[in-house]
Amino acid sequence: MAKFAFLIEMKAKPGKEAEVEAFLAKEASLVKDEAGTLTWHGSKVEGEPGVYRVFDTFVDEAAGEAHMSGPPGQEFVERADDLFAETKVLRLQVIVHK
Repeated sequence: MAKFAFLIEMKAKPGKEAEVEAFLAKEASLVKDEAGTLTWHGSKVEGEPGVYRVFDTFVDEAAGEAHMSGPPGQEFVERADDLFAETKVLRLQVIVHK
């Protein structure tokens, strides 16, 4: 059961949308081997050009921290200034789920 999640909101820099989508595909491949990462979703917001979200869930907060300090999180930090005009990371405590 998921106990912790991140919702990451991102606005691509103009003209960087294709790079952002390639970056998100690579990020998805990096999280496949993380035991504590339960789900990972990269999405594009309909009707809002250049706006993306990542929603990922974890067995607990420690697994979320391991994810952020591991290869996916580090690559996000390294690429953020190049790809995104804005980013916002929300830390979520999961209280119910289906």
